[in-house]
Amino acid sequence: MDIATVLSFLSAEDYTIAREVIQRGFGVLFFIAFLSAFNQFPALLGEHGLTPAPRFIELTTAKQAPTLFRWKHTRYTDRRLRIVCGVGMLLAVSVIAGLPQAGPAWTMIPVFWLMWWLYFSIVAIGQRFYGFGWESLLLEAGFLVGFLGSHEVAPPLLMILFLRFFVVRIEFGAGMIKMRGDSSWRDLSAMDYHHQTQPMPNPFSRRAHLMPGWWHRGETLGSHIVQLSAPWLLFLPQPIASFAALVIIITQLALVITGNYAWLNWATILLAFAGISDSFLGWVLGGPWPGWGLSGLPGAEVVGSPVSTAALTSSSALPLWWAVLVAAFVVWQCVLNVPALRNLFSPHQLMNASFNRWGLGNAYGAFGSMTESRDEIIIEGTLDPDASDHADADDDVADADGGWRPYVFKGKPGDVSRRSPIVAPYHLRLDWLMWFAALGDYRQSWFYALLERIGSGDPLIRKLLGPDPFDGQAPALIRVRVFAYRYASDEERRQAANEGQPRPWWVRSNSRTMVEPTALRKD
Repeated sequence: MDIATVLSFLSAEDYTIAREVIQRGFGVLFFIAFLSAFNQFPALLGEHGLTPAPRFIELTTAKQAPTLFRWKHTRYTDRRLRIVCGVGMLLAVSVIAGLPQAGPAWTMIPVFWLMWWLYFSIVAIGQRFYGFGWESLLLEAGFLVGFLGSHEVAPPLLMILFLRFFVVRIEFGAGMIKMRGDSSWRDLSAMDYHHQTQPMPNPFSRRAHLMPGWWHRGETLGSHIVQLSAPWLLFLPQPIASFAALVIIITQLALVITGNYAWLNWATILLAFAGISDSFLGWVLGGPWPGWGLSGLPGAEVVGSPVSTAALTSSSALPLWWAVLVAAFVVWQCVLNVPALRNLFSPHQLMNASFNRWGLGNAYGAFGSMTESRDEIIIEGTLDPDASDHADADDDVADADGGWRPYVFKGKPGDVSRRSPIVAPYHLRLDWLMWFAALGDYRQSWFYALLERIGSGDPLIRKLLGPDPFDGQAPALIRVRVFAYRYASDEERRQAANEGQPRPWWVRSNSRTMVEPTALRKD
């Protein structure tokens, strides 16, 4: 077998559309991630944030938290943070617009690696507010997808296959963490609770929760089937791999429709496109059933696909130097993936774990344990320093004796008549942590710092919240209550409408005080 034949085999010429979707899609996600940091990081982690990053940098080493904000001439300031985010967004826009794709094969690597390093520098000092699996997922994907190359060359087969293995780590890892975790996943009752108790529901979550029991059993069983089997089918010949990828994409879209999980689902959808060939897309769009060749491998000859023919006009077989570079990179990544692979089959499987300081070759997963009830923390204030405390009231109107009014968050449930919003793929970090706080995480320093900032009328924090009940004034007293929340039934909504009341989205009860009325305003 001569070099030309080997290079031809290593060229995944039927995956040019997948490359476009993956690279430009992750450009969009990086843009959203940098925009989220630009808007939220200073208030949460900035110089005067809830858990200030400069203090965190002082207490950690470069090995514990590698970041450009540790260097002498780039030490953290809120202004430098915003500059970093601005540069990151510009790089992301260039990828979305296809500018680096027009250059030599290697030009995608420095662009994605620079976005990776800039965002890694933010995540490394993000502490609790950046402790989510989709952060490491975005970073690891960003480190990889530049090696799909530019339009000058065909997508490398080794990278296509490695991205499919990435999907195995995400999906199969999530499936196994469920099977090894909460018994509700094994007895198929998990989805009886999930739509109601998930961290940040959206407008369709209530309807999904109110579906009959048989539907929820089907959801749970379907989740197991897809996550435990479909990722492995990505390595079978076409069109099986494309159908497997399509099933994964559909299930991820179902999660997008029924919840707000930042860019977690969208990143998984993009990576799953590594299994979809141009020929398959041509057939989906109405073309003839393509000839995938006898082997059906990604590099096999493709016949009769108008989509692939058009897409290949700007690509060619891999040059030797590029094939060697990609092969060396994939071998290195395979070595880094060994701990994650062992973790997949370990009875003590870790969820969302990193095995090296650069966050490459991670373990992923979500909802290894299922929450069966929902508590919501409601922070309230009053302008009356002598306000009485009617902590047993379960309604949302102002306390008639004390003028207590709730602080509204942009995403998390609060007002029982407010429909949950669509937020994802944007990430409301404070709202997400309030869900964890209701599970017992309120004992951490960020929560008490939040109460102090709300109590003092801090303008940065007010920008992260919804409409201010006191139009910018700092409250005289602040208190914190916890309620049990559940979705209102259709009957309860009809009854409220018949009585001339606003239709409830939630029903809340069991009021209990977490923090007694306290004066935090500094006059």
